[in-house]
This record gives sequence, structure tokens and C-alpha cells, in this order.
Amino acid sequence: MSSETVPGRAPEVVAHRGANEDEPEHSLASYLQAVEDRADAVECDVRLTADGTLVCVHDRRIDRTSSGQGSVSALTLGELLRHDFSRPGLSWRDYESPAPDETRTNVLTLRTMLATLLDASPTIKFAIETKHPTRFGKYVEEELVDTLEYFGLARRGAANHSADSRVRLMSFSARALRRIHRSAPGVPTVMLMESVPKGHRDGSLPANVGIAGVSVEWVRANPGYVASVHSMGGAVHVWTVDVPADVAFLASLGVDAIISNRPLMVRSVLEAALR
Repeated sequence: MSSETVPGRAPEVVAHRGANEDEPEHSLASYLQAVEDRADAVECDVRLTADGTLVCVHDRRIDRTSSGQGSVSALTLGELLRHDFSRPGLSWRDYESPAPDETRTNVLTLRTMLATLLDASPTIKFAIETKHPTRFGKYVEEELVDTLEYFGLARRGAANHSADSRVRLMSFSARALRRIHRSAPGVPTVMLMESVPKGHRDGSLPANVGIAGVSVEWVRANPGYVASVHSMGGAVHVWTVDVPADVAFLASLGVDAIISNRPLMVRSVLEAALR
């Protein structure tokens, strides 16, 4: 059995883009809230700016999540910092909310997020997704491995890893995962899949990938898939799970991680099931 799978362990609670039901997605405030909500790990998406900085932004363009327009890859960090990334007027704000500040409004760099959370929690883990296609191709993974190495979360060329690793790297791109494995073979990798290809529905995974990242809709329709992956030594991480009934269902299947916009809800449902 692979080191990613530990029988009998409760699923990890992973905060999707931080605790982004309560705070703006990918904001520093959302990640600090995830720590407060007792998430085991945080998930983020990273893209390279025009001047080579990794920032935590999901979309190719910044139009949805900020007051600006344009693609991340065509803008410098300085240009991104001119815009408000707190989704002005959306649901995270109410009369009890604190005033917007830079932890909510500034675009978040990966380095700032890692430095802040490593200081805030001795145990928090990181699930980092590289987004493709992008004009920068392999340089996204190269810069990511360099950044992780700077923080002591990865070692270029090191081959051994364990279930205690504090970082795992994810992508829908098999090519990106191969690049990561070549650069840092000790870092666990997650193959994200909207729908599991027919060749892997028996629970197998691509070479050098130990974790399947699948949607809650896929698992609802194919609940036996979790056991199939486990039987082949892999692990299953499920996204994006925001309904209590789904949390209980996935826990009953023995999934290894539950990724949610509502980490506190997931934690509460899992704890209630143990009472």
C-alpha cells in the first residue's frame, strides 16, 4: 500500500482556495480563516505573472475575482497589486465583517501565503495546483519547485516521501505532473480528473502518481471507485464538497481527503460522526 493511504484515518479536511465561503477566495484572510477553522490542509491554484511571480489565482483572467481586467500571465505583480481582489459587494461581506484590508484586497503571492501559514500553524499542509495551458509552460513547475525548496517543503532531485509530507502538487495536466516528478520526485502528486478515463476506472493511476483527485459528482455516480483505487495502493481526494450529506457519504467510503469551501462544516460533520 502506498504511503498516501492510511487505513482507518479520518479524511483530511482541505480548505478550497482557503475558507472562501467566509472570505475572498485565495486571499490571505481566507487561508488564515482556514487555520482557525482547523483545516488539515489548504488548496491553492498558482499562475505565473509576466515578471515571474507565482500568485494564487484560479482563472486565466482576473476579471471575475478582481476590480481589474486582463490575463495573469500578461500582467506584472505591480500591475496586479493595483486592483482589489476582494470581490467587492459579494457574499463574504456583511454588517459584521471587518473593513477590507490588504489581507483581503491584495493579490496573494505563493511566497506570502506559505510564509504566513507556516508561521501560523506547525502542521498545516499545502495542496498546490498548477494551471494549464499557459504561455509559460514548464516554467510554472520550475518556479514552483524552487519556491517549495526555499521553504524546505521539497528537495530538487530527492526521491523519498511519506504520508507526513506537508505539500502535494496537483494538476489536470499529465505533462505538468511528469515535469514535477522529474524535478522533485519526492513530492506526492495528484491527478485531477473531471471524469476518470476508461483506462483508469479500475483504480489504476498514471505512473508516478499516487493520488486521484476527483469530483464529488463522479464519486456519487461511481462509489466503488474509491475502493478500487485503494486496492491498487492509491488515495482518493474529492472536490468540491460543500453539502453535509456528501461529507458523511464520502467519509463512509473511506476517502482520504475532502476539499471544501466550507472547512469548518466538514470538520463539524466528521467530528459528529465520531461521537
